[in-house]
Amino acid sequence: MDHLLNQVLEIAREAGEAILRIYAEDFEVDIKADNSPVTAADNAANRVILQGLNALDASIPILSEEGGEKFTGPDGTGRYWLVDPLDGTKEFVKRNDEFTVNIALIEHGKPVLGVVLAPVFNVAYIAASGVGAFKVDESGRYPIRVAGKPAEGAKWRVMGSRSHAHPHLERWLEQLGPYDILPMGSSLKFGIIAEGSADAYPRLGPTSLWDTAAAQGVIEQAGGRVVTLEGAPLSYATPTETLNPSFVVWGH
Repeated sequence: MDHLLNQVLEIAREAGEAILRIYAEDFEVDIKADNSPVTAADNAANRVILQGLNALDASIPILSEEGGEKFTGPDGTGRYWLVDPLDGTKEFVKRNDEFTVNIALIEHGKPVLGVVLAPVFNVAYIAASGVGAFKVDESGRYPIRVAGKPAEGAKWRVMGSRSHAHPHLERWLEQLGPYDILPMGSSLKFGIIAEGSADAYPRLGPTSLWDTAAAQGVIEQAGGRVVTLEGAPLSYATPTETLNPSFVVWGH
């Protein structure tokens, strides 16, 4: 699994390079049917990832936010790739650098491999079952672990969405206790919690399966949780239903 993890990281890096080439230029923004933005970078990264994953094993189905493959469900062993070629397109459009490439391998509804790459920062959060969770940057690859529950009386370090506010968030935060908010875009929020630099991320608005799967794989291998408001882990067992319920990422 470690070898496969490295192969998927290389595919994500190639997709990141395709994104950065377009990021350096003037680019047009189109609006999809669900009112979300899409750019040439989303589509360029998607082509790179589909080609790379098919070269690894063409028998594993691929579900990508940007399509390009006929997805008819998981294979006979319950496996499929779940891809967001450019998570945080709104951040990309704003040019605030906080966007990622997300690639996950799902088995029986659970992410067993996840790669989250932030191309501008040249930082990746990667994980696989039986291998662990790691941060990869200029200094190398090193294991990461969540921080655990804050000490009694200490402030919670809460990640917040930079582009998606929710009216019920304040009530949730009041129940949590003393806190500081750190706003950030895309699935980078999960990585910050996985490495122990934050404690929680409540997401009370809509997200899609491809927004969370890779990052959930990292969080879980780092010792954290991604659960619904009822406490059940986010599941990817029914990919025909692409929307997630509200959830919380916990670093303990």
